[in-house]
Amino acid sequence: MNSSRAFILTASFILFSLVQIIVLKNLVLFGTAFCFLHVLFLLLLPIETKTIPSLFIGFVLGLFVDLFYDTIGIHTASMLVIAFLRSPWIKILTPTGGYDDNMRPTLLNVGFGWFSTYSLPLLLIYNLVFFFIENLGTDLFFPVVQKIIASTIFVFVMSIIVQLLFYRRRRGI
Repeated sequence: MNSSRAFILTASFILFSLVQIIVLKNLVLFGTAFCFLHVLFLLLLPIETKTIPSLFIGFVLGLFVDLFYDTIGIHTASMLVIAFLRSPWIKILTPTGGYDDNMRPTLLNVGFGWFSTYSLPLLLIYNLVFFFIENLGTDLFFPVVQKIIASTIFVFVMSIIVQLLFYRRRRGI
């Protein structure tokens, strides 16, 4: 990875963190759909990113968000689960020809079908882990399931909007 790529990843890490903490912390639709857009940073890491660096990035991002949300490790645990499952899930979805070097799995690079197949299960797992840890020991099964489904759909739609507005298609050589 060259220095310009590292700078771009660092800047987007800071930007995703700040947007999540400052803007999206209070963005809740109807009391059920929460916008955890910081997960998109982990999902949009380059495809060849290995599991250990993904775990480290997920830990730092989750811990940073936990500090400002006053959740004691819930975002961190959820991010670690996603970081752990990301690499095997990409291997399952890899086509026979493979991927280009340093390709990011954005909507414009891989298409809507592949991106939804890639991101929806990971977002669902993130929300499952987050809301089940948050409501551990309560008998609120149906409200938790409602939050999981609504938050997954909300984050997915927001991630599509963010990618269409701010990401460009990678040009071939």
